[in-house]
Amino acid sequence: QVQLVESGGGLVQAGGSLRLSCAASGGTFSRYSMGWFRQALGKEREFVASISWTASGNTYYADSVKGRFTISRENAKNTVYLQMDSLKTEDTALYFCAADSALRVGVQSEIVYDYWGQGTQVTVSS
Repeated sequence: QVQLVESGGGLVQAGGSLRLSCAASGGTFSRYSMGWFRQALGKEREFVASISWTASGNTYYADSVKGRFTISRENAKNTVYLQMDSLKTEDTALYFCAADSALRVGVQSEIVYDYWGQGTQVTVSS
């Protein structure tokens, strides 16, 4: 069973930066495409970014974060990161990482992800 644990959330002022981490255990991390999702209070969970399991590590972003957020992975540490720069108040949400074990690429739909973390809260103040 794969376990995912997020960390790095917190309170930051608008315009600031945070780096989220997601540590995986119990599976073959290098063969998972990894994604970040977020859920703001009263809203549905939405796709933020994903990175493929392939050697090229193709990345995909929601339009709302493109140019501000960067997803990366370090297979030797079984960890995926989300660097968040130029944060806005509308980025406030609970951020989740997720793993897709089916060797897919470019997955943005949450329904295909097999494993989920518990989430880490990001709050951006004005």
